[in-house]
Amino acid sequence: MSKYKLLLLIIFLGSSLNIIAQEEKKDYSKNVATLDSTIETLYTVISGDKGFERDWALFKHLFHKNAKLIPTGKNKEGKQIARYMTPDDYINSSGKWLVENGFHEVEINREVQTFGNITQVFSTYESFKNKDDDKSFMRGINSIQLLNDGERWWIINIYWMQETKDNPIPEDYLPKN
Repeated sequence: MSKYKLLLLIIFLGSSLNIIAQEEKKDYSKNVATLDSTIETLYTVISGDKGFERDWALFKHLFHKNAKLIPTGKNKEGKQIARYMTPDDYINSSGKWLVENGFHEVEINREVQTFGNITQVFSTYESFKNKDDDKSFMRGINSIQLLNDGERWWIINIYWMQETKDNPIPEDYLPKN
């Protein structure tokens, strides 16, 4: 094969791979264009019936590079603790369980406070195994901190706590009838 033909082949293959890479990269800009679309995408992307694979690329797209997911609860000794995870840590610790068991988290109330480019959302949720379930198996509050950088919304942190018998969700954070 001549050097000329080899060079053409390399250019063609390089261009083809570039086109394939561009086609595979999804445009998630609409998912983070507004506060509502960002929160809605967060709940949608982790939710699904048993056997439903999550779009983890979209999940990671929601978060700032230094974001943390912080569940809180009691440890084995009964002491209240917080556990700090990256989005990848969350996927590695919970992703398989979500698919194997089914999990739908549904926002039932939202309280929003904004100052400049930062927003704090108290998002009350209910959790279901299947989307058609009538009764939730868990409720709680996600405290979500976000940044609007002028181009999009970024989740900076999600800090959450599940409701317990000893710590019910206050009426202020439940839906108003």
